[in-house]
Amino acid sequence: MDRIYHSDSLYSAVTNAAARLGFLDEWLEATVRAERPAVRFSSCFPFQASILFIVPPRSVWPPAASSKVRWKGARFVPVTTVAELMRSRTISEENWTVDPESECLINMGTGGPFRVAVRSSAAVDRLGESVAPHSTACIEFAPNAGLWAMVEFADEAARGEWRARVEGALRLLVDSGFGGERSRGWGRAEVAFADDALPIPAAEGEGEVAWWMLSLFHPGDADSIDWQRGNYSLTTRGGRVENSGEAKQSTRMIAEGSVLVAASEPRGSAPNVAPENSEHPVYRAGFALALPIPWQGPGARDRGSV
Repeated sequence: MDRIYHSDSLYSAVTNAAARLGFLDEWLEATVRAERPAVRFSSCFPFQASILFIVPPRSVWPPAASSKVRWKGARFVPVTTVAELMRSRTISEENWTVDPESECLINMGTGGPFRVAVRSSAAVDRLGESVAPHSTACIEFAPNAGLWAMVEFADEAARGEWRARVEGALRLLVDSGFGGERSRGWGRAEVAFADDALPIPAAEGEGEVAWWMLSLFHPGDADSIDWQRGNYSLTTRGGRVENSGEAKQSTRMIAEGSVLVAASEPRGSAPNVAPENSEHPVYRAGFALALPIPWQGPGARDRGSV
């Protein structure tokens, strides 16, 4: 059971909503067929009350080994904690623990934002003679918890053209449901929008800049990544086509939390992963939504206080 709703899945869901709302061709022209996509999505990360969790940059996480907290067991860390790490501040061992269910770093004495559960059901034929029991894993959220994501527009013109449409697509999706088992009412939610920026200090000064990935990333021809440096991990994405159920071609992608060293901001690409003999292309969005951070790794130039 994956604990992240990945950016390529979010793009696919919005694309399906765009088709239902009547602007699919315009959406594809502005994103996967454009030299620079007008809209990019991060992956969806957990939140609980006012705490936003995120996959931390691999260049600063985990901290030094501790006898009290197994830092590397935390897949998600509060955004405010990442901001402290970016300022080269230490984390108190006394205040934190890792929730094994959600893999979130949480305050001592509190619970995590979700847990993984298994629900059973049975399909019965119309005559009542055949019963097919099956079980499905799912995520169950705690009260006042859910998922959050970032949406980035290429410029103000793109924001003016696409913000209302993207919000409309997301409202349709939360009413109809994300993910599997939608016919059973799974994946339905409420949605809220905000213009708040993440409280992460931007890279500044004369030091080298790296790019912290908040989305899955598939490099494009124009991306100049220094693959001999950075701190990144790979994941393989598969899946099936929405209507036919045929398997998409698998793709290796850079995972969230990776830190890349590049001459300029990575853009990414959207390869066609349609099954063989498909009547139309099927795109997997690998656009980079990344934040610039100071590069803190082997080969980094001296940045004074870092």
